[in-house]
Amino acid sequence: MLCVTAAAWKLLSMESVRWAFPCGIWSPSRVEWLLCARCVQPEEKHRIGQFVLTRDAKAAMVGRLLIRKLIAEKLQIPWNKILLQRTAKGKPFLADGIPAQQPNFNFNVSHHGDYAVLAAESELQVGVDIMKTDLPGVCHFTGSGSTEEFFRIMNRQFTEREWGSIKSMNNDRTRLDMFYRHWALKESFIKAIGVGLGFNLQQIEFEVSPKNMEIGKIYKETKMWLDGEQEEWSFEEVMLDNNHHVAVALGEAGRLQQHNSENEKVAGIPFTVLTFEDLVASAVSMAPEDPDYWDNFQSKQEVPFRQRSNAT
Repeated sequence: MLCVTAAAWKLLSMESVRWAFPCGIWSPSRVEWLLCARCVQPEEKHRIGQFVLTRDAKAAMVGRLLIRKLIAEKLQIPWNKILLQRTAKGKPFLADGIPAQQPNFNFNVSHHGDYAVLAAESELQVGVDIMKTDLPGVCHFTGSGSTEEFFRIMNRQFTEREWGSIKSMNNDRTRLDMFYRHWALKESFIKAIGVGLGFNLQQIEFEVSPKNMEIGKIYKETKMWLDGEQEEWSFEEVMLDNNHHVAVALGEAGRLQQHNSENEKVAGIPFTVLTFEDLVASAVSMAPEDPDYWDNFQSKQEVPFRQRSNAT
């Protein structure tokens, strides 16, 4: 088992991590994609190779590289010594590598739309979710052709108060924005507690604040109720651009004063948008090059035919 010195961990435990990578605009070259394939575990490489769409393969690959970068750079565990496994609910975790006496280092990844994101904490429970506002005709969940029909189908996912907040917005676009904002918040909490599918989303209720968000600004005013009782969880919200909402759920909110610097506590923690060079800066090849893996990637289409047709 690899150890981190007490002095090094004290430094690491003060740091929270927020990373984003723009998968949507990343068009990997042959060299880049084959490098990525050499730098993940064999079972990860195989799983990623089975995705039908390049969009999904890219996002999954970036998610694994983000996790490995985090562990290599923040826990000082060599890239080729990192062993990732999944819980029964599918949540990635680091197998071995962290000495038992160290604080519980938590991380979570999410991808949707044009970004993959990662949030990590050295002491707090953490969950992150990103949602892109999909306009009617290309809705992520149902493919519904109208906002009204889409909301009807999704009616049971939100409480009456949440629907009131969503439908109070001025037009279809802002109502969809508010819908996806609520969805990201709910998913961030569910991912933080690791319950997976089957959780009744109406058990969680959010009172979002403020209603309108500026791109890049971090908001921490939103409150959550679980089974009717207000919970001591903290939520960071940010819009990466006009279309992408990110929510970070932080458990044990009462410890935030000790965990973060005073400036971080007030202002929140911004997302750093990484380049490909940043993503693989610490990467170490763990397997020989596999030229067929590039051919497999090239044979995929970027998005479903239905979405391409709606976009033209």
